[in-house]
Amino acid sequence: MDFNDIQSAWDNQKTDKVVMPDNLKKIQSANTPLDKIRKNLKKEFIYQIIAIVFVAFTPLLYDFPKETFFLFYLIYSLFTAVSIYYLVKLYMFYKRINKTDLRTKDSLYETYFDIRLNMEIYKTFGFAITPFLVLFLVGLLFYKEQGIDINNLSDSFIITMFIVIVFSVLMMGVMLEVWVHYFYGKYAKEIKKVIDELKEE
Repeated sequence: MDFNDIQSAWDNQKTDKVVMPDNLKKIQSANTPLDKIRKNLKKEFIYQIIAIVFVAFTPLLYDFPKETFFLFYLIYSLFTAVSIYYLVKLYMFYKRINKTDLRTKDSLYETYFDIRLNMEIYKTFGFAITPFLVLFLVGLLFYKEQGIDINNLSDSFIITMFIVIVFSVLMMGVMLEVWVHYFYGKYAKEIKKVIDELKEE
């Protein structure tokens, strides 16, 4: 059989009954939760940038005294630097999953573990900016309550502040866990379910 015979036999094969393997269908079913993660990440990235810019105008919106501007913008510059670091990482993650094409088990595994890793990075980002939020709230409290003398604070006030700060940080942690689960975790679980189904085959 020469090359022309082989080519003729190839051309004469019927291709209208090509059946897609079940595992390929399952792998591609993970695209739907991945699309939702992409969409949520894109929205959140934009909102985070808007929030950072908005915080810069806080002293003007609340009529802070001019002498507090330096301290505020010192803290704000640290907050912005931390935020930029994490937002760059999240943006790089977004670019990676935008190029992801789930056609193989390996790409599915890689994508799932990348999502899990970046969920932890997101939580770390939230914890990293929490102290800045607490400092801002404490500063706002002292500004609003003009009668507070920082050199003559009562023990009850210090204890109350300690409890409020600890409670605020813990609440931020809980809210962050819920937020990450709602926008990313439940979709990551859907992808994990596909991986588990493929393992059973």
